[in-house]
Parts: sequence; structure tokens; C-alpha cells
Amino acid sequence: MKGKRKTLQELTIMDGFLFGAVMMDSENCRLLLERVLEIPIARVDVLQEKNLVYHPEYKGIRLDVYASDEAGSRYDIEIQVRTTPVEKRSRYYHAQMDMELLLSGMPYDSLPESYVIFICGYDPFGKGKYRYRIENRCLECPDMDYLDGTHTIILNNKGQNPREVPSELVSFLNYTRKSLSESEEKDEDAFISRLQESIRKVKGSREMGERYMTLEEMLREEREEGRQEGREEGRQEGREMMIFQMVNEDEISAEKGAEKLGISSEEFRKKLEEYLKTKE
Repeated sequence: MKGKRKTLQELTIMDGFLFGAVMMDSENCRLLLERVLEIPIARVDVLQEKNLVYHPEYKGIRLDVYASDEAGSRYDIEIQVRTTPVEKRSRYYHAQMDMELLLSGMPYDSLPESYVIFICGYDPFGKGKYRYRIENRCLECPDMDYLDGTHTIILNNKGQNPREVPSELVSFLNYTRKSLSESEEKDEDAFISRLQESIRKVKGSREMGERYMTLEEMLREEREEGRQEGREEGRQEGREMMIFQMVNEDEISAEKGAEKLGISSEEFRKKLEEYLKTKE
């Protein structure tokens, strides 16, 4: 049914809530990062207070995984199932991580390596790659390293180049494509088996069930606020159109305009002044 929300039991790893809940296990997060980055990581600390919560500074509900490792590197990992301009989104996330560190008192020349990782259920660039690694480069000297410490990794679970990336990463990305029933089948990959066990624990947790219900209510309220804002914008456009018609018809008395728009005379005067300024 259109508009029907999934229950916790119906979620897969590609649903933001379940992914975040599973990655709250720091070992799960560490093992995933090793597969994505192909580097050994001794320890990962998942900042749980930043996961599965409402972020007003991030323009609403944001479900991602925020972590750091023993070297101080920062990681922001997010599931993307809807097509979205990941380029600007990653830029925003990098800036947000840097700003939080600078506000905490860290000097800019001590900023750690930062990684923004998107796991996409679609190919954002249409090149058929499982993994896109993006770093800044100097156009005049393409062979020169420009080490600003920012790294963006876009993973595409519909990749077509399995020989060009580690088989362990392909195994994980293929797992993210599976349906609910397929994702519950026994898997020979030890990491996938670990994720399956974590998922069973999350779905069997009363606390997680309550958190998911709370999140769904927050999302519902956010969507309703968006609809209210859209209706208000529509009303505003309608008022401007009526003012435009009144100006053309020389029917611009405050009392008459206010009556037609259903607002006070003072408010009508303000709106008329604002409208006329746009026409100067």
C-alpha cells in the first residue's frame, strides 16, 4: 500500500535506522571500514549520541554513523537509497565535521583525516563502479598530492566491476542488495554472518523497537511541517498574485486589499510595499 511505513521487522541493512543500529557495535563499524578503505584499523569508537537522533543543525532527521579511530580520523557513514546530489551533500558533511572540531578548540592545522562514506542503492555517476574514491587534486599538477585530509567514498551496490575492487567489499555490497528474506539466509562470509546476528538482536530489542517508533513519529511530524510550509508558500504566492491583479486594476486601497486577502490593513500595506519594491 502506498505510503505504508515499514515495521522494524521489515527493515534491511539498507534502511537507515537498522544500518545505524547495527553500526553502533564498534566492531561492526571497524570491520566495515577496513573493507571499504583497505587499511588496517585497530579500534573504532562510534559516537552513539550522534546516531539515530534528531539533528536540528542538519536540517531535520539525519540517520548516519559518526565514528573515530585510534589515529583520530573521523568517519561519517550514511545509507543513500534515493537519488540525491551526493557531491554537495558530502561537502556539507565534511564542513560539519571540521566545524565541530574547530568549535571544540582544535586548531585548523591539526584537523584529522575525515571520511564521508555513502552506501548507495543506485549508481550516482552511472559509470558502473562499485566504489568511487574522491579526493582533491591540483589541475595544473595532477600528479602532485594535495593533502587536505578530506576523503569521500561513494559505494554503489549495483557495480559491474568486481575484479577492480576487493572481493570482501563486493560481498558486502551484494548483501545490501538482497531482499528481506534473502538477507536472512545463511551466508559464508563471516562479516555478513556477524551483521545478520546483530540485526536479529536489534529486531528483538524492545528498546530499539521503541526508538524506531519514536523516530517514525518524528519523521511524520517533519513531513507534516514540510506540508504546512508548502501550503503557506502557496498561500503567499496566491496573495502576491492577488496584489498584482489589484495593482493592475488600481484597486489598491488597504481596506479593500485586506478584505480580499483576509488579513489586516497594516499587514496588507506591508505586503504591498514589499511587492512594489520588487518591481522598482
